[in-house]
Amino acid sequence: MKLGIMGTNWITDAFVEGAINSGEWEMNAVYSRTLEKAYAFGEKYKVENYFDDIDMMASSDVIDAVYIASPNAMHYEHALQFLRHKKHVIVEKPIFSTVAELEGAHKVAKENGVYLFEAARHIQEPNFKILQDSIQKVGRLHGATLAYMNYSSRYDNVLAGEEPNIFSLQFSGGSLVDLGVYPMYTAVALFGVPEKATYFATKLRTGVDGGGPVIFEYPDFTVTILQAKMSQSFLPSEIYGEKGTLVIDPLTGIQSIQYADNHTKEIEELAMSTIPNDMEFEATEFARIIKDNDTLAYEDLEDLSKAVLQISNDLRHQNGIWYKVEK
Repeated sequence: MKLGIMGTNWITDAFVEGAINSGEWEMNAVYSRTLEKAYAFGEKYKVENYFDDIDMMASSDVIDAVYIASPNAMHYEHALQFLRHKKHVIVEKPIFSTVAELEGAHKVAKENGVYLFEAARHIQEPNFKILQDSIQKVGRLHGATLAYMNYSSRYDNVLAGEEPNIFSLQFSGGSLVDLGVYPMYTAVALFGVPEKATYFATKLRTGVDGGGPVIFEYPDFTVTILQAKMSQSFLPSEIYGEKGTLVIDPLTGIQSIQYADNHTKEIEELAMSTIPNDMEFEATEFARIIKDNDTLAYEDLEDLSKAVLQISNDLRHQNGIWYKVEK
């Protein structure tokens, strides 16, 4: 399938590489606000089509789908332009700023017979599937700790008095929707939607969150999420129960899943060897869903995306964090 991209940053480069490696996608068009930036990005992929007008790209026949990695607050507007021209859309997480945007975009996608995906790459990893299948090994669940804290160089800009997009209310930024989305996706995919969720956010001068612990409460256990863009953690993640503990390292791009038996004290490695660019897995799965018209798999992803976005919206609002698009 013919792929176009919006956004010429490192995450786009990684997705394009993964898509090409999957053998399912052909890189065919680049959009940027300036053609110079578009050319600079697409040259190494020998791209033939370049645009600095979104509608011209969306209405062209040179792409079947688009990957969008523009600033968060612009995802909705950009996605609609392509969906209305019957193009499949893959949006880098966080997919949109609000649940209302998500529901509206999925409605437009259905009306036009195309698919809309959120690129939460880690849930498509084979090792994540192994993790899902291994939960039963721990027996009755006692809880989990999921860690994803990665110091952002853009936080240095915040400390210097600036307001980069990822730390801006205007551009729907903050740690929870950028990094926290990974452990939240993990928790909801493994355990379902929690009965209650609480966020102890550290708010920054710019009005968004820099990080903080999140607690998911389930009927018989709790999940503690450690996430931040203003701090660095090297902790693995753990899922623990009556029979043993699963130790996952790291939470995305999983390299190791160890099962430690509570009684025998034996440790078993469950993870398989993986590839350097884990975005290949999601690119492969999105292509498969489109080609097979697998509506059941698609609806599962849609429900998961909506659940995580609803939780993140609620957690932000608990802490008085409202985006410009919500006002």
